[in-house]
Amino acid sequence: VANFRESLQEELFTLQQQLLSGNVQIGNYHYFTIYDPKERLICASSFPERVLQHAIMNICHPVFEKYQIYDSYACRVSKGTYAALEKAKQLARQNTYFAKLDVRKYFETIDHNLLKLQLSHLFKDKKLLQIFIQIIDSYANAPQKGLPIGNLSSQYFANHFLGKADHYIKEQLQVKAYLRYMDDMVIFGASLEEVKFLAQQYCSYLTRNLKCEMKPHVINSLAHGLPFLGYVVYPHRIGLAKRSRKRFRRKSRQLYHHLSTQKIDQAEFQRKMLPLLAFVEKSDAHVFQKKVILGLEDRTVCCVAVAGTIMLTTAVWRTVTGTILITGTGITAFALLLRCPSSNNGPGKGHAGWLYPYI
Repeated sequence: VANFRESLQEELFTLQQQLLSGNVQIGNYHYFTIYDPKERLICASSFPERVLQHAIMNICHPVFEKYQIYDSYACRVSKGTYAALEKAKQLARQNTYFAKLDVRKYFETIDHNLLKLQLSHLFKDKKLLQIFIQIIDSYANAPQKGLPIGNLSSQYFANHFLGKADHYIKEQLQVKAYLRYMDDMVIFGASLEEVKFLAQQYCSYLTRNLKCEMKPHVINSLAHGLPFLGYVVYPHRIGLAKRSRKRFRRKSRQLYHHLSTQKIDQAEFQRKMLPLLAFVEKSDAHVFQKKVILGLEDRTVCCVAVAGTIMLTTAVWRTVTGTILITGTGITAFALLLRCPSSNNGPGKGHAGWLYPYI
């Protein structure tokens, strides 16, 4: 990044010439493996390649966006994980059964030839299509198969690849209650027979037309919960999936251990803890969250929130909405205002609520 910035004009001119010629330098990947939440091989492009792909997708985004159906989520403005979760909750209230479909090793099995054909129907600029072909051909998990996880272009290509199936299920099968987040697809219906039939038809289409290898689909009553994006969606509440609970407990304890042994500082602890808290906050698992947090340390220190001020021993700190960082009197407290009745607990009686430190 520093080298690119030092010679910014020259680097940008080089990228400009590559785009104008339709011959880009792509495929200089750095490979590494992540294991959370599951094992994946990540292909990190060089910084100039990332700039190039962002420049291309900034221009192409409206074209990709126009092809998407309304209830397709991922790689879209205001159509992220939590938007998909809210839509799933809405559809769960309106229906009785669901069928959940998932493609086995989706990114690794996307067919290059089918993807190139789809892109040629969407874009007509020959130089742009040549660049797309170079990007696609820069990686293969098997002959003519796979997209590199980590590329911005891969996210767009993968989301678009199943767009054809979205149009099939909405226009040919005329399914009204349907949503997709990348390769996680859910069909909702009023009867078990309906969702079974639709799931079979849809799986056949995906296998036949897009060469997707499907995992066994899950069909169940919504009263038993829909597993979706790390949550379990019920008609009137959202729970945390068992795997997500384990991950939150493990990561919280790990971060607390790293902080207490000074492997990380308070700022890094806060930066890494906040996404975990945000994920759990989208569910109704507040009791679970509280138990995990209080279990991080044997000694529990309680602070009282009064009119936006936190009082801990002799020191006073001004709070912000939600999550705060408190330091003082030999105690470091990374605290969250938990939702619990303040009138039922000792010193908190009559005040705005309790604050339980994470550490």
